[in-house]
Amino acid sequence: MEEYFVQREVFDEVRLDEVAQRDISSTGPTVGEKIKEFTRCSVPRLKQILQRWIPVLDWLPKYSIRENAIGDLVSGCSVAIMHLPQGMAYALLASLRPVYGLYTSLFPVLVYFIFGTSRHISIGTFAVISIMVGSVTERLGPDSDFPLDQSNNTGGVDVDARDAFRVTIACSLTLLVGIFQILLGVVRFGFVVNYLSEPLVRGYTTASACHVFVSQLKYIFGVSPSRYNGPLSLIYTVVDICSLLPQTKIPELVVSLVALVVLVVVKEVNGCYAKKLPLPIPIELIVVIVATIVTHFAGLTALYHIDVVGEIPSGLKAPRAPDVGLFSQVIGDAFAVAIVGYAINISLGKTFALKHGYKVDSNQELVALGLSNSIGACFQCYSVTSSLSRSLVQESTGGKTQVAGFISSILVLIIVLKIGALFEDLPKAVLSTIVFVNLKGMFKQFTDVPQLWRSNKVDLLVWLITFVSTILLNLDLGLAVSIMFSILTVIFRTQLPRYSVLGQVPGTDLYLETETYKQAKEIPGIKIFRSSATIYYTNAEMYLDALEEKSGIEIGKLLMKKQKEGAKLKRQQEKEKKKAKKDAKKQKRHANYQATGSFTLTESQSKVPTGLNGHSHGNGAPSLMAETNGKVNWAYQHDAATLDTESDTDTRQIEDEVSADEEQKTHSIILDLSTTSFVDTVTVKTLKNIFRDFGEIDVDIYLAGCQACVIEQFEKANFFTSSIPKKRLFVTVHDAVLHIQRTIYLPGRKIRAAATTLVTPQTGLDGTKAAGQEKDEVESEVKLGMHPINIVG
Repeated sequence: MEEYFVQREVFDEVRLDEVAQRDISSTGPTVGEKIKEFTRCSVPRLKQILQRWIPVLDWLPKYSIRENAIGDLVSGCSVAIMHLPQGMAYALLASLRPVYGLYTSLFPVLVYFIFGTSRHISIGTFAVISIMVGSVTERLGPDSDFPLDQSNNTGGVDVDARDAFRVTIACSLTLLVGIFQILLGVVRFGFVVNYLSEPLVRGYTTASACHVFVSQLKYIFGVSPSRYNGPLSLIYTVVDICSLLPQTKIPELVVSLVALVVLVVVKEVNGCYAKKLPLPIPIELIVVIVATIVTHFAGLTALYHIDVVGEIPSGLKAPRAPDVGLFSQVIGDAFAVAIVGYAINISLGKTFALKHGYKVDSNQELVALGLSNSIGACFQCYSVTSSLSRSLVQESTGGKTQVAGFISSILVLIIVLKIGALFEDLPKAVLSTIVFVNLKGMFKQFTDVPQLWRSNKVDLLVWLITFVSTILLNLDLGLAVSIMFSILTVIFRTQLPRYSVLGQVPGTDLYLETETYKQAKEIPGIKIFRSSATIYYTNAEMYLDALEEKSGIEIGKLLMKKQKEGAKLKRQQEKEKKKAKKDAKKQKRHANYQATGSFTLTESQSKVPTGLNGHSHGNGAPSLMAETNGKVNWAYQHDAATLDTESDTDTRQIEDEVSADEEQKTHSIILDLSTTSFVDTVTVKTLKNIFRDFGEIDVDIYLAGCQACVIEQFEKANFFTSSIPKKRLFVTVHDAVLHIQRTIYLPGRKIRAAATTLVTPQTGLDGTKAAGQEKDEVESEVKLGMHPINIVG
């Protein structure tokens, strides 16, 4: 059993400032100094600014070809192989042609290579962001707005015009997303993602996976359900697809099932033999190539009318500015996409950074992602974020730096320029199965429910509310509802903290909750009160109510009782004052009457009566024991000795009873503020009221455990006054207890209390005597100053 022994004086805040030499000067630079430093221009500062905003200038000159080149090359090729099928498949989720998914896998990746700080994440298309973009493009560009022939009313859809307008919508949305992210990054607002808790993000992505799953069912079964937007759109879509199941195209269903089985089996093999395989089998690319070849040479499109990707133009299109006139219609969706995309990106980035021991700048990540979206929007790309599946491949195949992303983008560029046209006969059903298989990781998040049930019910509620609201209200409204609910849980947790009374563990300076620890005993006459949360305006009133409840002191009733007693005493004093005036008047009249000599006393009348013991009573006044008809009134006769003895005995007994009651009565309350991280004006007023109200009923209040920042806030708010001196603030609860035990006096005698019990190797925690030794108790008469505190570890 390890022990340590500390001997020091009892510290209140004033004495601590003297001993520790608190620095009250300003610790940070002034505003003028900050402005001067910001405007200072020099070559080193310019270099520092450029490296901060353009990280590639910092890490690329230090790049080690010998250590990193091979790993980055292999990793880049592997990720490029995944970009091809995923880019084409996720473009369908955004209700765009597959070629735009390839564009999105090219330009934003190059931008992130220059501005990003994470070495392992793979930027590009992602299912959740794609479905969010698709909900906007379908809402603003529905099929009904593009009839094929309005004059003949044939009921067809002008697909080319519709797709072109949807690209315009997607580019405008992406540009606005990028602007939001850049602005948030420039103002150092990267911490905003901290308000998206992990249960919220996982619940949201799980619900988004359900939206993705439902959106791809039409390609699997070859049906054409109606398009729905707004709340309950997912439910309506599922009902519509179920009603169209009798119209399922069997050839497309067969192609989907075959591709699905192959993908699932090979991915399981990749998972089981991940450590033995040098590279995971690129089954997605293999399925895409095989399906394209079979469909083209077997003529499945002509025979069975299988829906294929269609024309994929070779080459790149010239950049053009997005339509800013659509900003007003997509501003809410853009902010939601910006926040969700950044949350996914930074969570993956920090995960890999923690694993490999480097730092990711959250604000620079916002800027990098914003520039990737803004610049990409000019090249007809839609919103991007990092993909978990591609990032895992990039890391597991040996990727070391952002060069892996650069290599993958070069390969995608080659595909777009030369190879893209070869995939025109690729069935859309195969792309849908690729999407399905990649949703496996998101659907595994359903296992969060039993885990959260066992660990944290509040987080479980956040997960469920996020999931249900996103399923029922769609992606944008679902995110808003889930964020508001998550913030409400934080408010409720701080508004409903745990209030507890602390007791001392015998022989130590530990003060623990009496309801939780059996050995924690309350100190007679002292209540130690603590809240588990910071005291501020939302819970200050509850703090006061809990203090009254835990201490057993009802301030309102006691103050009212004291006021009544005061009023009663005042009435008695006024009554006695009036009586005294009346008696004074009588005595004055009697004195005047005697002075005039209006009457004389006879000799018999002037005799002073005597008692039974022969002594005279009073100073000539008539005795209360006067004779009545010549007889003595024995009702007024007592044995004086007996009377005095009985009176003294009763008085001592009453005093002892009063002292015993007073010793158990709460005379001091210690407020443990160690959990308080800040105070506002409401907190200051509440504490002042506590000092005032409890002081009026003769209960002393002490503070303990305040952090330095809280003390500074108290001083700025003029909390410490003559009625609340700074000497009422102690470093620890134990300091406050020792001070109270040495300075508080009860009527008639001092408090006899062990200030602390010295625990030695021969003394137990309960302070019991060891063999041949006495327990050392320190009385309250001990001189205030150096005091030993021995704590057993």
